[in-house]
Amino acid sequence: MKKIGIMGGTFNPIHNGHLFLAEHAFEQVKLDYVLFMPTMNPPHKTDTDVISAEHRLNMVKLAIKDNPNFKLSELELNRPGLTYTSDTLKILKEKETDTEFYFIVGADSLMMITTWKEPQTIFSLSTIVVGIRENYMLDELKEQAKYLEKTYNGKIIFLDMPNIEISSENIRERIAGNKTIRYYVPNEVLEYIKTHNLYT
Repeated sequence: MKKIGIMGGTFNPIHNGHLFLAEHAFEQVKLDYVLFMPTMNPPHKTDTDVISAEHRLNMVKLAIKDNPNFKLSELELNRPGLTYTSDTLKILKEKETDTEFYFIVGADSLMMITTWKEPQTIFSLSTIVVGIRENYMLDELKEQAKYLEKTYNGKIIFLDMPNIEISSENIRERIAGNKTIRYYVPNEVLEYIKTHNLYT
């Protein structure tokens, strides 16, 4: 069985925290590769400043191009309507019957996953891989994991990794405030943002 990680999100913009999380998941779970999957219309995002899919896709391409362990998927960008993880996993499983999927999320997503569409489907078709953030109580996360494993017969893996406190929202705020985002994003993504005057 192949082992493929899925790193989904709006990537508005993609940043070094995303890459750090994906690399740790690749290494610790011993994945064949990680699929970066920008989404078109995520149901949980209410941001009014989500830039075009074309710009977000281009930045992901730039961010991952030098890492042979990372690949790009445009699956969610090419689907109409709202984008749901459960639907994406169904499509992937139909195409890749010989594959185990590992859905990579942050601690905040694990705490909210019961509000997502068809959580039972998500747990039946994938293992959830979680990057822990220091501002979350570990006990609370472990309790949530126990509940999810019991309720949905789910499999959850917690990564052992340093905390990287970078968010796309913070990056957008820094740009709007004319502050540097050097070292928050890969250099080529930084240059792309400057060239196209994004988030100003």
